Amino acid sequence: MVIHDWKSFFMPYEQAVDELKVKLRSIRKEYRKKNEYSPIEFVTGRVKEISSLLEKANKFGIPVNRLQYEIEDIAGIRIMCQFVDDIDKVVEIIRCRKDMQILYEKDYVSGVKESGYRSYHIIIKYPVNMAEGQKDILAEFQIRTLAMNFWATIEHSLNYKYKKQLPDMVREKLKKAADAAFELDELMLDIKDEIKDAQKLFEIKSDIITNIMHNILSLRSLGKNAEASRFEGSLNKLVEDGEINELNNLLILVKKEVNRYKD
Repeated sequence: MVIHDWKSFFMPYEQAVDELKVKLRSIRKEYRKKNEYSPIEFVTGRVKEISSLLEKANKFGIPVNRLQYEIEDIAGIRIMCQFVDDIDKVVEIIRCRKDMQILYEKDYVSGVKESGYRSYHIIIKYPVNMAEGQKDILAEFQIRTLAMNFWATIEHSLNYKYKKQLPDMVREKLKKAADAAFELDELMLDIKDEIKDAQKLFEIKSDIITNIMHNILSLRSLGKNAEASRFEGSLNKLVEDGEINELNNLLILVKKEVNRYKD
C-alpha cells in the first residue's frame, strides 16, 4: 500500500497534538489560578516530518500500511518540568486521565541511557474525533526537566550532523555534559522550596502591581489625571524594591480613590 494523500494521513495526528497541548496547558493554568505550584512548566508538541517518518520505517523494516500501528511517536508531546521530582507528579496526572489509554512507559530518568539521555516516555492511544468519525492514534509523551531537554536537543543536533556516528571525543564530552546537567537538577532540587517561595513572591507582587495599574487607568478614564499621576509616581518608587505590604497599602489607597469618584 502506498499513501497518496499524506496531508490526510497526518491530519488526525495534528489534531491530537493541538488537543493534547491545550489540555496539558490547561492543567498548568488550573494550578496557577488556585495559586498552587504547577509541576508542568511548559508544553510543546510536533508531528513527525515525512522524511523522519520514512527514515524510521526503513530502519525498522515497517511497511507503509503499518506506520500508524507500529510507529508510536508520529505525534509527540514534550512536557518540561522545573525539578526532577515534578516528573513523577506529571506521570501520575497522565495516569489518572480518562481521555487516553496508556500502553506502556519507559523510564530513562532512573534507567539512564548509556549516552546520558534522561527522560520519561509514555506511549498512549488517543481518540481523535474527525469529521468521518473517531480515529485512535498513537502518541508519545516525553517528560523531562529543562536541563534534560537542553542536553537532549544538543545530542539530537550532533547525531543529525554525524548521522548517529558520533566521534568518541564528542560522545565522551556529551556524556560528561549529561552528568553535569543531572547534577544541576539535583542541586536545584535541594533548594526547591527557596526557589518556589521566590517565584510565589514574584507572582504575588506582579498581581498587585497589575491591579494597581488597572485602578490607575480607571482614574484616568474618570478624568482624574492628576490623581492618577500621583499614584503612578508612588508605584514607580515601589516597583523595584517595594515590599508586598507597601504595594498592598498603595492598592488600598488607589482603590479608595477610584470608588470615591465613582460614587
